[in-house]
Amino acid sequence: MSKEISYQNKPWLQNYEEGVPEKISIEKASLPDFLERTAKEFPDKMALIFQGYTVNYRELNNMVNSFAACLNSFGIKKGDSVAILLPNLIPCVVGYYAIIKLGGIAVMNNPLYSDRELEYQFNNSGAKLLITLDLLGNRMIDLRPKTGIKQIIYTSIGDYLPFPKNILFPLVGKKKGLAADVKRSDNVYKWKDLLSKHFPAPPRVSISFDDVAMYQYTGGTTGVSKGVMLTHANLSTQVQQVRAWFPKFNRGEEIMLGALPFFHVFGLTVAMNFSIYMGWGNILIPKPQPEPLLEAIGKFRPTFAPLVPTMYIGMLNNPLINKTDMTSIKGCFSGSAPLPVEVIRDFEKKTGAVIVEGFGMTESSPVTHINPFAGGKRKVGSIGLPISDTESRIVDLNDGKTDLPVGEIGELIVKGPQVMKGYRNMPEETANTLGDGWLHTGDIAKMDDDGYFFIVDRKKDMIISGGYNVYPRDVEEVLFEHPKVQEATVIGIPHPVRGEAVKVFIVLKEGETATKEELLEHCKKSLATYKLPAEFEFRKELPKTNVGKVLKKNLRAESVAKK
Repeated sequence: MSKEISYQNKPWLQNYEEGVPEKISIEKASLPDFLERTAKEFPDKMALIFQGYTVNYRELNNMVNSFAACLNSFGIKKGDSVAILLPNLIPCVVGYYAIIKLGGIAVMNNPLYSDRELEYQFNNSGAKLLITLDLLGNRMIDLRPKTGIKQIIYTSIGDYLPFPKNILFPLVGKKKGLAADVKRSDNVYKWKDLLSKHFPAPPRVSISFDDVAMYQYTGGTTGVSKGVMLTHANLSTQVQQVRAWFPKFNRGEEIMLGALPFFHVFGLTVAMNFSIYMGWGNILIPKPQPEPLLEAIGKFRPTFAPLVPTMYIGMLNNPLINKTDMTSIKGCFSGSAPLPVEVIRDFEKKTGAVIVEGFGMTESSPVTHINPFAGGKRKVGSIGLPISDTESRIVDLNDGKTDLPVGEIGELIVKGPQVMKGYRNMPEETANTLGDGWLHTGDIAKMDDDGYFFIVDRKKDMIISGGYNVYPRDVEEVLFEHPKVQEATVIGIPHPVRGEAVKVFIVLKEGETATKEELLEHCKKSLATYKLPAEFEFRKELPKTNVGKVLKKNLRAESVAKK
């Protein structure tokens, strides 16, 4: 049977849910255009809610226009990069839409990153202005001289809280470590002060659909991190593709659980941009731990919840779940790592919702594959079917071109309007990744006779820990800086909660001694918390090929065998 099936025949189409088209009529409108339309259509509908503080769509659009006018007054113009270093707060959404409305380029940064990682991304992106949190303000003021950033704008968790929380926050915020005083410095401004001073009438900027809207970084340090150039077309098309995949969800009728970090492309697209495009309410969760998630679900009653496996697992293992009514949730979307069968079963039982797994990468905005939501066949362990306007093939690992027979294992490549323009200032990397319009994912996969795709392994050695991407070289480079370390290599090992954790193999210089505690303290100075090694193993030598390449495959097998 498989011999009669080819990728060109698109066998996946037969398993599309009713109402999902093969191709969509793409509307050439930008994300800010969609926000303006939604604000006209649903002006009084809740757009964002944070700790009970609500912003409707009319207010959100006005805030975006006011902040765009503010950025313009600071000299930000079309093509300029502006960095955002925020969790899921109201200013994060406003700042992002204001930047791209001006024709600027938004650079989303992870607040968990170390100064070293942030310095690289600020400089590589050419960021001229930074929007951040008061808790990070003093660090960023100290870091600023090493970057091209001129102005810093900071907000506080207490800027948008309902009564009486807004009264109490100044008294308790600092004691609880939720607020901080930012030292006086030139060109450092408070968010709310600026917003109140600017009328919501920014200059109109001519934006092409093919203009770059953002740089989204794939990793953390020099040599690994690549600035993915996503255009207005990529981002706009992607939300239209996601909308086409869920035809049973209507505009203006749902409430999004905004728990996925917006600084990650999965959260940015599926939780933030999609919600605004659909005119849904969005519950902002800056710290998606089990208790705040469950409290938000019980109190605000979301109906759509895109999450990563660690969030599902964390909630199911928290005692609060037994006291929380989860039945408001109708649909869940899971990505970034495989979701165990028992987790799917238990969560669906608690909620009555349907969980669909999907796949994507930063380079594809990110979604390329999703399992059918309703009326279609979900295959556990599969990443699903290519979404509308998306093609997918499995090709030979050696030449990267030759199609392999259905069922055979090779590299997954994809093509679609959501695929990136390229990597910033990396023409060689771009050429290696984009061949004839096809995005080479670096993932080893197969397709079955029904057109469902399965990830088998990673061609790249990336580790996904708690939904965050960890690149081994990031960690290895830091370890190599330790004076006692001769060799270091990093692999991902299974972890019951985080999906994967970082394990380090160390060869010390002759005559040296070191402890794992000593090396961990060294890593803490340069790495985000989620990148820190969970296990250390000291060796006299590492297994290598004839040409000196470390055999990580052997190390993984040994580590699994020990478990």
